[in-house]
Amino acid sequence: MALVGQGPLAKRRLAQLLEGGAAPAVYSPEADAELAGLAGDGLRRALPSPGELDDVRVLFVVGIEDEAAAALARQARERGILVNVEDVIPLCDFHSPSVIRRGDLLLTVSTGGKSPALAQVLRERLETLFPAVWADRLVELAALRDRLRGAGAKGPEVLRACRDLIAAKGWLP
Repeated sequence: MALVGQGPLAKRRLAQLLEGGAAPAVYSPEADAELAGLAGDGLRRALPSPGELDDVRVLFVVGIEDEAAAALARQARERGILVNVEDVIPLCDFHSPSVIRRGDLLLTVSTGGKSPALAQVLRERLETLFPAVWADRLVELAALRDRLRGAGAKGPEVLRACRDLIAAKGWLP
């Protein structure tokens, strides 16, 4: 896997890939300090050569000039590499959802590439509705579930108890 890009969207995409357990090679001719810090030893301060793409299976392209992005997409396709050029639907083989992680809680928004702006607005709204404390809330719900299951409770009883806890704590409007 590789990421080619720069700017805030490249940093966000790299952070998402890292959070998901990936360790992509990062190509960025003008990487700022934050992107360089995220990329670590995987940073190459140039665009990838065609030969460097030979071992890549998935390529993300974010925040580079249109001509360079189109050339990279073409080179990737010639090698059978899946490519996603952020916000350029004709150059994408797949679309990535907007992602919110709160511990083991994962929320995603996708418009199938039709409106990245809408996906971003919805993701930002979900981030306010589900702040970081939801990671702890999920741990609390999992502990309740485990206790009830350990005591022999069946699915409907566990579901009702979890729903009752969510309501009693006022976690959702």
